[in-house]
Amino acid sequence: MMRWCALLLLCVAALVSGCASGYRLDNSVQSFSSLQALPAQPSYRFEWLPSQRGVSVQAQLQAWADPALFQAGLRRDDAAPRYSVQLDASMQRMLSPWADPWMGWGGWSVGMGWGRGHQSLGLGVGGPWYPMGDQLWYHREVRVLVRELANNQVVYETRAINDGPWLDDAAVFPAMFSAALQGFPNPPPGPRRVDIQVGGKKTQ
Repeated sequence: MMRWCALLLLCVAALVSGCASGYRLDNSVQSFSSLQALPAQPSYRFEWLPSQRGVSVQAQLQAWADPALFQAGLRRDDAAPRYSVQLDASMQRMLSPWADPWMGWGGWSVGMGWGRGHQSLGLGVGGPWYPMGDQLWYHREVRVLVRELANNQVVYETRAINDGPWLDDAAVFPAMFSAALQGFPNPPPGPRRVDIQVGGKKTQ
């Protein structure tokens, strides 16, 4: 019990501190590129799979990714695009790895996510009971695919993954898209960690 109380106080302090001064979002990123440099007119349009069209969450992903694409040097031009950009994202709620395993069984849990244009929400009874908020953990992934329209070849593929307690999708997902596009169009080879400042004073 004392261990759980100490953990609860630590989580609350971390969340309060994070709200006041922001936090660094650590992302596992891996990118693949066949681009040597950006062309003179690096224009693009968004492209959706048939299952993604007309789904409201795709418009939200587009709004979250737009600033990161602009920062990477790409410019949206639906009338005369050189590239198409496909976006995908997912989010899964789970029990925090720091949660106390001796809290008993029973209670309820919630899971939600989206991917390939589909949203899902589940409610189940059973499993380890835990209070909402301080012991929830979130696994998120974002993916960006850039294709050259002239030959239909994929020229850039990247993915970012984050695991953490952060609740605000509207802050976390834009930061993850920024992480995924770090180094565009010549990213370092292999998996790497990319930290992005969320809120508060940004650091280099």
